[in-house]
Amino acid sequence: MKKVLLLMSGGVDSSYCAYLLQKAGYVVHGVYLKLHDKEEKHNYYIRNIEKCAEALGISYDIVDERGLFKEAVYDYFVESYKKGLTPNPCAMCNPKVKFSIAFNMADKLGYDFVATGHYAQIIDSKIAQAVDTYKDQSYFLFGLRQEWIERIIFPLGDKIKKDVKPIALNELPWLGTLETYKDSQEICFVENTYVDVLEKHFNTNNEGDVLDTKGNKIGKHKGYMQYTIGKRKGFTINGALTPHYVVKINPDNNTIVVGDKEELAINEVRAINVSLPIDLFANNAKLECDVKIRYKSHKVKAEVELEREGNKEIIVARLSESAYGVAQGQALVLYEENKVLGGGFIV
Repeated sequence: MKKVLLLMSGGVDSSYCAYLLQKAGYVVHGVYLKLHDKEEKHNYYIRNIEKCAEALGISYDIVDERGLFKEAVYDYFVESYKKGLTPNPCAMCNPKVKFSIAFNMADKLGYDFVATGHYAQIIDSKIAQAVDTYKDQSYFLFGLRQEWIERIIFPLGDKIKKDVKPIALNELPWLGTLETYKDSQEICFVENTYVDVLEKHFNTNNEGDVLDTKGNKIGKHKGYMQYTIGKRKGFTINGALTPHYVVKINPDNNTIVVGDKEELAINEVRAINVSLPIDLFANNAKLECDVKIRYKSHKVKAEVELEREGNKEIIVARLSESAYGVAQGQALVLYEENKVLGGGFIV
């Protein structure tokens, strides 16, 4: 009988995953990762895992990896904003923390597979988009190691997110007793806004100049860390009659550059390669594929090349249509139809 290690968040989705895996004939072992310092939140979800484990008769572990998470994700998040970048903590956390811990545990305990509640699929030994394209999370999984992928199971990849809870509650009425944490955040350690996190480390209220794309001072802003590329509010422009968007952030002199929507347009995106295989370019110097430059952006057709810059490989994607709001630090993810080819972080 095959054994699977399931990363459990303590919510309905991952609890239902445990049931689906068990129903499919796997021996399931749950793992809850303590990654942040919100003890109240941990307590809610650990109680839920206890209920799930008791109901299904599965084993589970609570694993404290806050030190690794702080170093690999939290510190990276904070330092990125200091540098004027827009980080992608989930895309960093998945390969460096969650799946890394899971596969280390699976190997030590003799488990064949690792499963999670992500909305994604495995197709032809590649990460692929979920059937529910609106909730698809393949974008955040581009950095996973290839040797892991054939051992990953995504039980919810063929499900529609909005249908999962009612179906799960119908099949497993006890799921209705699980507690829901009062606040639900996209980023686990951000309660309200990312600026609240930065204020614990920096003075984010540091007024500076707003410049136009020619370098002229045209207004004031509240502090460069409070802005991301594409933002159009929170700064003042002298005599502005049309919308202005942040097109550049200069941390060295605490200025931001703004322009009209067309000045925000980008047709070439460069990213440090993380997981795009070099052999895709073996017979052809250029690759035709689709790319995404943000989680919620639509895919755009692009012509892609690999370049060397010192000891780094740079993915160069020339887009078939202009992209808006391309931010340094976000992920550039390449797709062949619905399958992830690889990606990197935008520079």
